[in-house]
Amino acid sequence: MKLVIFGATGRTGIQLVKQALDQGHEVTALTRSSSRLEITHARLAKVEGDVLDVDDVEAVIAGQDAVLCALGAPPKDQSMLRKRGTDNIIKAMKQSGVNRLICLSSLGFGETRDILPFFLKYFIFPVILKHATRDHAEQETLIKESALEWTIVRPGNLVEGNKTGHYKHGFSNNEKPLALKISRADVADFMLKQLKDLSYLHKTPGLSY
Repeated sequence: MKLVIFGATGRTGIQLVKQALDQGHEVTALTRSSSRLEITHARLAKVEGDVLDVDDVEAVIAGQDAVLCALGAPPKDQSMLRKRGTDNIIKAMKQSGVNRLICLSSLGFGETRDILPFFLKYFIFPVILKHATRDHAEQETLIKESALEWTIVRPGNLVEGNKTGHYKHGFSNNEKPLALKISRADVADFMLKQLKDLSYLHKTPGLSY
């Protein structure tokens, strides 16, 4: 498939790029500086631009089969990068007739909030991560209100590690025990699987070991 990846220079985004190329896809990565993405490959196009510039976004989405969004920002960042960037992505997808969107979010939103331990639910998310929490929530709202073929992926705490292919997904709030963590490589694995599997179309599956 022809894929465009936003957030490709982030730690999860890099995994998406590597695994997508390993699977034979053609990948376009929009990045503010192509030198930040050290991967080189005949099927990888590195395009310099800004996700906050809708013209830049439209230019890379046109002609693609699907969009993978792994936008991120530092915890104290108040720019609402996820929301604003995703708004441009949605507009560009509609303009270009590209329908499939797979977006990285986080465990703890919507119905998965009840899974979180007390300390995370009532202190870390609303206090320490309040800006990121608002950004994620408003990003999810934009996607759900779009007419796109979307899947929002909600992983637990992202950690470094190998791709195992063995993790829980789409679990209920009552499922225990959950480690509430998962490697970025396994998150990328799950996101790419959604390109062919529509079981989670218009759904928000959680991911965890």
